[in-house]
Formats: sequence, structure tokens, C-alpha cells
Amino acid sequence: MKPYSESCDQNRAPILEVLRIELADRERLLEIGSGTGQHAVYFAPEFPGLLWQTSDMADMHAGIHAWLAEQGCSNILPPLTLDVYRDSWPATSYDAVFSANTVHIMDWQSVECLFAGIGRVLQPGGVFCLYGPFNYAGAYTSESNARFDAWLKARDPHSGIRDFEALQELAEKAGMKLKEDYEMPANNRTLVWSKHS
Repeated sequence: MKPYSESCDQNRAPILEVLRIELADRERLLEIGSGTGQHAVYFAPEFPGLLWQTSDMADMHAGIHAWLAEQGCSNILPPLTLDVYRDSWPATSYDAVFSANTVHIMDWQSVECLFAGIGRVLQPGGVFCLYGPFNYAGAYTSESNARFDAWLKARDPHSGIRDFEALQELAEKAGMKLKEDYEMPANNRTLVWSKHS
């Protein structure tokens, strides 16, 4: 049986609207934390000129393969094994990177490794699109995000909603500058950074 994430179905349409803008004319994308594979099979067919590389930790691969096999989309590649903290990053370079709902479930050292790794694989002029909940100036943007953060930290004290300013600092260290900050439904955002030319 394929794994299923309800949140993927709930957020995919508004994310696609952002990706239509940010992925226009992109050719090679790395998705970090492909999870169930639902996002890949929904987004990739909308960009026939884009080769979509899935990735996640090895124990997630069976579910991703199940979604890819059912969808049969020709521009999605089977998942790479990528634990941003432990695994070697791909030698391939990309002109786009996408990740959804990842940095709040990682520990901070892994978040640092994520941005550093993206800085290495992203081509000059490439974009990194990151979807999820974020805090600004250390403050929650909603009561629901505050509750979600408490739930995350009760489950894993090293996880939690990240401060935009801290992520921005990591992006700058990795050679990226903020391009856009999109407001999304359900108190989420899509942050887009571009790699310096």
C-alpha cells in the first residue's frame, strides 16, 4: 500500500502556483525530503521540460517508488538516498531545489547542513524554494503555529518552527540571497532564495 500524507493534498495547489512562477524555464530540480512522493507526482507533470530528482532517507524510498510506479511520469527520477547531515550530496548540479515541511522536523545542525549542501549543488542563478511555517523576529505568526511548535518540541526537543532570520543567515553563508517570501494558506510561507551569479 502506498503511503499517504493528507497535508500534501491540502497544500499542493497553492504551492504549485508559486512553482509556476519560480520554476519557469528550469531544467533540473532536486527535491529534498520527498516523503511519500506525492508532491513529486503532482508537480513534475506540470513542468515537462524539468527533470525532477526525488530524494529522501532510505527507509522512505519504497513509498516514493510506489507513487512513481503508479504515476508513470517520464520526468521524475527515482529517489537518491540523502540524509542532509550524514550522506554524500549528489555530484550533479541543479538550477532548482525544492523542499516542503522539512526544516521544522530536523535538528538545527541538520538545517545548517541542508543550506550548506544546497549552496554546493545549486548553480549560479538557481533557486531554492522552501515551504513551511516560519517565525519572524522570534514570534509566531498564528496561535495554530504556536500549538504546532509545542507539539513538535514535545515529540522531539531538537525540532521546531525555525526563525526566518536564522534561515536567512544560513542562506547568505551558502551564497544565496532572498528572492521572494510568499504568503501561503494555513499560516505557511514559501521562501525563495537565488544563488549568486
